[in-house]
Amino acid sequence: MGPIASREFQRILLIKPSAAGDVVHTLPVLVKLRARYPAAQIDWLITPENAELVRCHPALSGVVLFDRRRFARFGRDWAATKDMLNLLHTIRRARYEMVVDMHGQLRSALFVLASAAPVRVGFARTREGAWLSYSHHIPLPTMEAHAVDRYLWLGPLLGLDDRPPDLTMHLPPEADSGVRELLSRHGLAERPYALLVPGTVWETKHWRVEGFADVARHLLARGLAVVLAGAPRDRQRCAQVAEACGGVCDLSGQTTLAGLAALIRRATTCVTNDSGSMHLAVALAKPVVSIFGPTSPLRTGPYGRPEVVVQAQLGCSPCYFRKLSRCPHDHACMREVTSAMVIERLERQWTSAAA
Repeated sequence: MGPIASREFQRILLIKPSAAGDVVHTLPVLVKLRARYPAAQIDWLITPENAELVRCHPALSGVVLFDRRRFARFGRDWAATKDMLNLLHTIRRARYEMVVDMHGQLRSALFVLASAAPVRVGFARTREGAWLSYSHHIPLPTMEAHAVDRYLWLGPLLGLDDRPPDLTMHLPPEADSGVRELLSRHGLAERPYALLVPGTVWETKHWRVEGFADVARHLLARGLAVVLAGAPRDRQRCAQVAEACGGVCDLSGQTTLAGLAALIRRATTCVTNDSGSMHLAVALAKPVVSIFGPTSPLRTGPYGRPEVVVQAQLGCSPCYFRKLSRCPHDHACMREVTSAMVIERLERQWTSAAA
């Protein structure tokens, strides 16, 4: 097919359903698509929890909701199967002229094919053979670049501008009001606080509970309140940190994803693992310190802010192991990151901010 950089499209579907960090990394693509196609309908296929991060963005026309957990029962549960077929029909009926798949997996390829769009764009190399569903391919010469920059390799194909990436977030008003009410119930509405997010999906990305507790004690001694946050799956780790360090406020599992972003926006500083909360802090331009171990900051670190990363320099890292059972070094990459290293990075940030 011929070049498409000069073509105009009126109905565009962007596919990036999850996870939170990946959604944040896709925001610059949305912004550039809007700049390139100012009059187009631009929709985003996304999971309901992540939709709250983007649905108020001025560059977006609408969201197409993909309930990943429900649709995982496709073929085994009649109601879930019917809903999935209805979703595929909705996508087909929208008559998208171009689909941009930034996800690159089998399930996203299904949506690409269901759209019947004449122009179907995705990376030249993908998992699960998704590239076979595309009519046009984004070159992927290396993975050794940040996700934000890799996604924007889409630019020359579509004639997008080369302005710096815009990760600005636009949260729904109810997320901020809900967090304000939650903080008020704990007497923190007017107090400056540090936000600690000890959890993340991969167990290998978890820094030590004792490390987070040490950092919390340091922050309390500095006069800041300390708030713990995270998804419902993080409640156990947050409870362990709270037990090890009295005086913190544990709000884990009590906010939506958009509510977590609102908590981050109100925080004085944040301490995280390599997680979605770190990417939210970067997009919201908040001070953050992040502990890295099995993953590479070059690929998925805090975009444009390498100085906030704390990691032990070990030859075995990055390994990208998700399970501790696969690590032959007793999780040395995270064990060797000391509390003092994280506290020193926090103090350095405050010194730089005061200068």
